Amino acid sequence: MEVVVFFILSFVVLAIIFSNTQRDNRRSKRRIPPKFRPNPQYRKRVKRQVFDNKSATPLPLPRVLEGFARIIDGDSLIINKTQVRLYGVDAPELNHPYGQKAKWALIHMCKGQKIRAEVTEIDSYGRTVALCFTEEGRDISAEMVRQGLAIDWPKFSGGVYHKLEPKGVRKKLWLADARQHGRMHIWEQFEARQKAKLDAK
Repeated sequence: MEVVVFFILSFVVLAIIFSNTQRDNRRSKRRIPPKFRPNPQYRKRVKRQVFDNKSATPLPLPRVLEGFARIIDGDSLIINKTQVRLYGVDAPELNHPYGQKAKWALIHMCKGQKIRAEVTEIDSYGRTVALCFTEEGRDISAEMVRQGLAIDWPKFSGGVYHKLEPKGVRKKLWLADARQHGRMHIWEQFEARQKAKLDAK
Protein backbone atom coordinates (compact mmCIF):
# COMPACT_ATOMS: atom_id res chain seq x y z
CA MET A 1 0.00 0.00 0.00
CA GLU A 2 2.77 2.42 0.93
CA VAL A 3 4.51 1.70 -2.36
CA VAL A 4 1.36 2.58 -4.34
CA VAL A 5 0.92 5.86 -2.41
CA PHE A 6 4.60 6.72 -3.08
CA PHE A 7 4.19 6.18 -6.82
CA ILE A 8 1.00 8.29 -6.93
CA LEU A 9 2.66 11.17 -5.04
CA SER A 10 5.74 10.99 -7.28
CA PHE A 11 3.54 11.13 -10.40
CA VAL A 12 1.65 14.18 -9.06
CA VAL A 13 4.90 16.03 -8.23
CA LEU A 14 6.36 15.28 -11.67
CA ALA A 15 3.14 16.46 -13.35
CA ILE A 16 3.24 19.76 -11.40
CA ILE A 17 6.92 20.31 -12.26
CA PHE A 18 6.28 19.56 -15.97
CA SER A 19 3.30 21.95 -16.16
CA ASN A 20 5.29 24.78 -14.49
CA THR A 21 8.15 24.24 -16.95
CA GLN A 22 5.77 24.48 -19.93
CA ARG A 23 4.20 27.69 -18.54
CA ASP A 24 7.64 29.29 -18.06
CA ASN A 25 8.62 28.39 -21.63
CA ARG A 26 5.47 30.02 -23.02
CA ARG A 27 6.11 33.18 -21.00
CA SER A 28 9.73 33.36 -22.12
CA LYS A 29 8.63 33.10 -25.77
CA ARG A 30 6.25 36.04 -25.34
CA ARG A 31 9.11 38.14 -23.96
CA ILE A 32 11.23 37.82 -27.16
CA PRO A 33 11.57 41.34 -28.62
CA PRO A 34 9.80 41.80 -31.99
CA LYS A 35 13.04 42.68 -33.74
CA PHE A 36 14.30 39.11 -33.32
CA ARG A 37 11.22 37.50 -34.79
CA PRO A 38 11.41 36.61 -38.49
CA ASN A 39 8.65 38.70 -40.08
CA PRO A 40 9.18 39.55 -43.78
CA GLN A 41 6.15 41.88 -43.88
CA TYR A 42 7.58 43.92 -41.01
CA ARG A 43 10.92 44.25 -42.81
CA LYS A 44 9.13 45.42 -46.00
CA ARG A 45 7.27 48.11 -44.09
CA VAL A 46 10.37 49.67 -42.57
CA LYS A 47 12.61 49.40 -45.65
CA ARG A 48 13.76 52.88 -46.68
CA GLN A 49 13.52 54.02 -50.31
CA VAL A 50 16.68 55.56 -51.75
CA PHE A 51 16.12 59.12 -53.12
CA ASP A 52 16.12 58.98 -56.91
CA ASN A 53 16.62 62.18 -58.95
CA LYS A 54 15.05 60.58 -62.02
CA SER A 55 11.78 59.78 -60.28
CA ALA A 56 11.64 62.95 -58.19
CA THR A 57 9.24 65.63 -59.41
CA PRO A 58 9.72 69.39 -58.95
CA LEU A 59 7.15 71.55 -57.25
CA PRO A 60 4.45 72.64 -59.70
CA LEU A 61 4.62 76.10 -61.24
CA PRO A 62 1.80 78.59 -60.66
CA ARG A 63 -0.93 77.36 -62.96
CA VAL A 64 -2.37 80.74 -63.96
CA LEU A 65 -0.73 84.05 -64.90
CA GLU A 66 -2.75 87.22 -65.30
CA GLY A 67 -1.68 90.68 -66.43
CA PHE A 68 -1.01 93.00 -69.33
CA ALA A 69 1.11 91.46 -72.07
CA ARG A 70 4.19 92.66 -73.90
CA ILE A 71 4.33 91.06 -77.35
CA ILE A 72 7.53 89.48 -78.66
CA ASP A 73 6.27 87.97 -81.93
CA GLY A 74 3.20 86.26 -83.36
CA ASP A 75 3.14 83.44 -80.82
CA SER A 76 5.17 84.74 -77.86
CA LEU A 77 4.43 87.31 -75.18
CA ILE A 78 5.52 88.32 -71.68
CA ILE A 79 3.13 88.41 -68.73
CA ASN A 80 4.37 89.43 -65.27
CA LYS A 81 8.01 89.04 -66.40
CA THR A 82 7.32 85.48 -67.57
CA GLN A 83 7.86 84.61 -71.24
CA VAL A 84 4.83 82.73 -72.52
CA ARG A 85 4.37 80.82 -75.77
CA LEU A 86 0.87 80.41 -77.18
CA TYR A 87 -0.36 76.87 -76.80
CA GLY A 88 -0.72 74.64 -79.85
CA VAL A 89 0.09 77.10 -82.68
CA ASP A 90 3.06 78.26 -84.72
CA ALA A 91 3.39 81.78 -86.11
CA PRO A 92 6.12 83.01 -88.49
CA GLU A 93 9.35 84.44 -87.10
CA LEU A 94 9.75 88.22 -87.24
CA ASN A 95 12.17 88.04 -90.20
CA HIS A 96 9.96 85.59 -92.11
CA PRO A 97 7.09 86.49 -94.46
CA TYR A 98 4.08 87.73 -92.44
CA GLY A 99 6.14 87.70 -89.22
CA GLN A 100 5.68 91.43 -88.52
CA LYS A 101 2.02 91.25 -89.47
CA ALA A 102 1.46 88.39 -87.02
CA LYS A 103 3.15 90.36 -84.25
CA TRP A 104 0.98 93.44 -84.86
CA ALA A 105 -2.18 91.33 -84.97
CA LEU A 106 -1.29 89.94 -81.54
CA ILE A 107 -0.52 93.45 -80.25
CA HIS A 108 -3.95 94.73 -81.35
CA MET A 109 -5.68 91.69 -79.85
CA CYS A 110 -4.02 92.11 -76.42
CA LYS A 111 -3.83 95.92 -76.25
CA GLY A 112 -5.38 97.35 -73.08
CA GLN A 113 -6.52 93.94 -71.83
CA LYS A 114 -5.43 91.74 -68.97
CA ILE A 115 -4.49 88.39 -70.44
CA ARG A 116 -5.17 85.15 -68.59
CA ALA A 117 -2.56 82.45 -69.27
CA GLU A 118 -3.37 78.92 -68.10
CA VAL A 119 0.01 77.15 -67.96
CA THR A 120 0.25 73.74 -69.63
CA GLU A 121 4.01 73.01 -69.68
CA ILE A 122 7.57 74.32 -70.08
CA ASP A 123 8.96 73.91 -73.61
CA SER A 124 12.49 72.87 -74.65
CA TYR A 125 13.56 76.55 -74.74
CA GLY A 126 12.47 77.11 -71.13
CA ARG A 127 9.41 79.12 -72.12
CA THR A 128 6.12 78.73 -70.31
CA VAL A 129 3.49 77.32 -72.68
CA ALA A 130 -0.06 78.43 -71.92
CA LEU A 131 -3.60 78.69 -73.18
CA CYS A 132 -4.10 82.45 -73.33
CA PHE A 133 -7.42 84.28 -73.18
CA THR A 134 -8.52 87.89 -73.54
CA GLU A 135 -10.83 89.54 -70.98
CA GLU A 136 -13.79 88.61 -73.22
CA GLY A 137 -12.71 84.95 -73.01
CA ARG A 138 -11.43 84.63 -76.59
CA ASP A 139 -8.80 81.93 -77.11
CA ILE A 140 -5.86 83.90 -78.55
CA SER A 141 -4.33 80.84 -80.26
CA ALA A 142 -7.63 80.20 -82.04
CA GLU A 143 -7.94 83.85 -83.10
CA MET A 144 -4.44 83.91 -84.58
CA VAL A 145 -5.22 80.78 -86.61
CA ARG A 146 -8.58 82.21 -87.80
CA GLN A 147 -6.79 85.33 -89.04
CA GLY A 148 -4.37 83.20 -91.05
CA LEU A 149 -1.36 84.45 -89.11
CA ALA A 150 -0.56 81.20 -87.30
CA ILE A 151 -1.09 77.53 -88.04
CA ASP A 152 -2.13 74.64 -85.86
CA TRP A 153 0.76 72.54 -84.53
CA PRO A 154 -0.77 69.06 -84.13
CA LYS A 155 2.27 67.68 -82.30
CA PHE A 156 1.42 69.93 -79.34
CA SER A 157 -2.28 70.75 -79.79
CA GLY A 158 -3.60 67.37 -80.87
CA GLY A 159 -5.07 69.14 -83.92
CA VAL A 160 -7.66 71.22 -82.03
CA TYR A 161 -7.06 74.33 -84.20
CA HIS A 162 -6.70 72.58 -87.55
CA LYS A 163 -10.32 73.20 -88.62
CA LEU A 164 -9.89 76.93 -88.02
CA GLU A 165 -7.09 77.28 -90.60
CA PRO A 166 -8.14 79.33 -93.67
CA LYS A 167 -7.74 77.58 -97.01
CA GLY A 168 -4.19 77.81 -98.39
CA VAL A 169 -2.71 79.21 -95.16
CA ARG A 170 0.06 76.60 -95.08
CA LYS A 171 1.33 77.76 -98.46
CA LYS A 172 1.23 81.34 -97.18
CA LEU A 173 3.12 80.42 -93.97
CA TRP A 174 5.36 77.92 -95.73
CA LEU A 175 8.33 78.39 -93.40
CA ALA A 176 6.25 77.59 -90.30
CA ASP A 177 4.87 74.55 -92.12
CA ALA A 178 8.43 73.48 -93.04
CA ARG A 179 9.48 73.70 -89.38
CA GLN A 180 6.61 71.48 -88.30
CA HIS A 181 7.65 68.83 -90.81
CA GLY A 182 11.35 68.96 -89.91
CA ARG A 183 12.46 70.54 -93.20
CA MET A 184 14.91 72.89 -91.54
CA HIS A 185 17.12 73.05 -94.65
CA ILE A 186 14.39 75.29 -96.15
CA TRP A 187 14.84 77.66 -93.20
CA GLU A 188 18.59 77.65 -93.62
CA GLN A 189 18.30 78.43 -97.34
CA PHE A 190 15.84 81.28 -96.68
CA GLU A 191 17.96 82.83 -93.94
CA ALA A 192 21.10 82.50 -96.06
CA ARG A 193 19.35 84.49 -98.84
CA GLN A 194 18.23 87.11 -96.28
CA LYS A 195 21.77 87.45 -94.97
CA ALA A 196 23.16 87.74 -98.50
CA LYS A 197 20.70 90.58 -99.23
CA LEU A 198 21.75 92.44 -96.08
CA ASP A 199 25.45 91.97 -96.90
CA ALA A 200 24.85 93.27 -100.43
CA LYS A 201 23.42 96.51 -99.01
